[in-house]
Amino acid sequence: MTRRVLLALLACALLAAGAPLRPALAQAGVPVTTEPVRFGPVPVEILANGIVAAESVVTVRTRVDGQITEVHVTEGQMVRRGQPLFTLDARQAEAQLAEREAQMARNRALLARAEADMRRYEALRGQGFAAQQRFEQAQAEALAAAANVRADEAVIRQIRLGIEFATIRAEADGRLGALPLRQGNFVRQAENVALATITQMDPIMVSFAVPERWLREIKAALAEGAPVVRARPDGDAGPPAEGRLVFVDSAVDTATGTILLKARFDNPDLRLWPGQYVQVTLVPRVEEALTIPSAALQTGQSGRFVYVLEEGTARRRGVELVRPVGDRVVVRGELAAGEKVIVDGAQRVTDGSRAVERNPPPPAAPRLSSAR
Repeated sequence: MTRRVLLALLACALLAAGAPLRPALAQAGVPVTTEPVRFGPVPVEILANGIVAAESVVTVRTRVDGQITEVHVTEGQMVRRGQPLFTLDARQAEAQLAEREAQMARNRALLARAEADMRRYEALRGQGFAAQQRFEQAQAEALAAAANVRADEAVIRQIRLGIEFATIRAEADGRLGALPLRQGNFVRQAENVALATITQMDPIMVSFAVPERWLREIKAALAEGAPVVRARPDGDAGPPAEGRLVFVDSAVDTATGTILLKARFDNPDLRLWPGQYVQVTLVPRVEEALTIPSAALQTGQSGRFVYVLEEGTARRRGVELVRPVGDRVVVRGELAAGEKVIVDGAQRVTDGSRAVERNPPPPAAPRLSSAR
């Protein structure tokens, strides 16, 4: 019985000691963290998922028959336009070229003699010593000899072109894919076998689709210039790559209600890779707007609102959410630039309650591990 009495007395003493603290806390106010309302230029952002695609893919094939005598590149190598890739055996073509050049020299000599005969018979015809028929025959022989020389020249150009084609060169800048054939393989033009593929990597394209409700705004932005498009690969912590919108499809996809767009990006560091999925942000325009931190926005039965700290008192203000922009949101409502909205502690205050602004704790200093 004595123990129960002592416990009851102790409880009463504790309650009596704590009672004066409640009004003291209420008078001091709820500690909160605030951030100012900002007014300024804010980009209008259209978010989408995109896929990276090469602007061009060139398939390398041979234009002559021959055995591969040398491979100048390796798989996955970056190549420049005109760079040698393969060399084919051209000795047979070189021998044919020498034969044709000798034949052309002979035909040129015959042409020179035929032209000389034609001139001589023309002179004799004027003096009455040569018949018209003999002159016409000499003239025909000269024309035939000239035609033979032109035919030789055409064949020689064709053979030289075949010798040039024996060195297979890159037709575009880009990255080589797999090389299925190696030195010693015989390739034929008629078989149309792909020796390699060259994928253009810089610049590179990103395809994405947006809802058709944005079409009017995108067309207006295109009329003033190419809108900015940003792309970030999944898991990439760096700043997004920045490109320009270059293509809007001619029709809306009726199945999905979206329209296909394409943007071109400079890609010197090969950050964007063909076939890769990326997060795309299209910025058709920049507007002046009010923004607040996303964490300050509250939702109640009557709609969205924020708490503004005014001389130590929390005041409720109704707002309309326009759109998110990063970690902030664009709003309309009873707010003015520079006012302080409550971010941390908004759930612990009510309209008219006292609040005390406190600075957020400084970031913790990095812990240095000792070398072992």
